[in-house]
Amino acid sequence: MYNFDYTRAGSAEQAAQILTDDEDATLIAGGQTLIPTLKQRLAAPSKLVDISGIDDLRGITREGDRLAIGAMTRHAEVQTSDIVRDAIPGLAELAGLIGDPHVRHRGTLGGSVANNDPAADYPAALLALGATVTTNKREIVADDFFVGLFETALDEGEIVTRVSFPIPKAMAYAKHRNPASRYALAGVCVARLDQGVRVAVIGSGQDGVFRWEAAEQALTADFSTGALDGIEVDPDTLMSDIHGQADYRANLIRVMTLQAVGRLQG
Repeated sequence: MYNFDYTRAGSAEQAAQILTDDEDATLIAGGQTLIPTLKQRLAAPSKLVDISGIDDLRGITREGDRLAIGAMTRHAEVQTSDIVRDAIPGLAELAGLIGDPHVRHRGTLGGSVANNDPAADYPAALLALGATVTTNKREIVADDFFVGLFETALDEGEIVTRVSFPIPKAMAYAKHRNPASRYALAGVCVARLDQGVRVAVIGSGQDGVFRWEAAEQALTADFSTGALDGIEVDPDTLMSDIHGQADYRANLIRVMTLQAVGRLQG
């Protein structure tokens, strides 16, 4: 690691002010991505601003027809929450598929969302459910929040404080994991909402998480596995690497979508 200063913020406002005053400072929440990055000397922040002790950023509440989860809420808390299991059981199941027990007990919703790793699971849920990301400055709908690989609409000094999910009629998530890293080669979240069906894909897109609109239209008209017959993702829009070529990922996306739809049908 490179040398850096460390400070523990007492509030989101204090953390934001530190980031504004020092453009080389960075936040640390669960540290599941940042710490390995620092160890490999791939990042050299001047200061780490620890927000893990800010109680206002934690918690899970149901607010009418929406589920609100604080940014510092751990994956394991989402996985085991009775509130989440009652409102959006598919979201609890998704949280239980993240990483391993260590990652789930340290990693946070806000950190995952803000980092926007192309293989991260939560972005699929946010995009499929049409969630809203609340920051210390504004609210950003999921369709506008994720803008590219490891890129979001967050401005300098802007901190995710919570995420609000509309409670769907049903939601299911399926992913195919790399057997070594456990990251998704393809993950698909299918949500049935009053406005129709939304399908979000992670692990495969050249620009990160994306909506599969052709599948959404077909499933809105006929929610069945048969509705996906003849519908495929264009491989030219997908990534190829040592773990899987684009055409392989295109097939995985279709298979994972069929699995998710099949679970909801069952």
